[in-house]
Amino acid sequence: MVCRPLLAVSVRDLEDFGVKIYVGNLPYSTTADELRTMFSEHGEVSDVHVPMDRDSGRPRGFAFVEMQDDSQAQTAMDALNGTELGGRTMTVNKARERTERPRGGGGGRRW
Repeated sequence: MVCRPLLAVSVRDLEDFGVKIYVGNLPYSTTADELRTMFSEHGEVSDVHVPMDRDSGRPRGFAFVEMQDDSQAQTAMDALNGTELGGRTMTVNKARERTERPRGGGGGRRW
């Protein structure tokens, strides 16, 4: 077996990933394009992800917007947090890292 060294990643490389922003309390009708337009007024948007419910197929009421520049992301968060979209007051803040959750055992009968 040949062991190969791990690739070194510099802080500069990590900066290329951008800033991920959590957008909550969204109307279920909200689209990725609508969010991209809204956030692009405050800077360059590199990605928008609107998670969908597996059962209903509709958006789950929150999204993640990724912006390249930290200062533009902060400007967008300051400007959009607490504003209204479709009759709902949005929560906009920096996304937290996802924590590992235990997987369910599943299967079998329940008594």
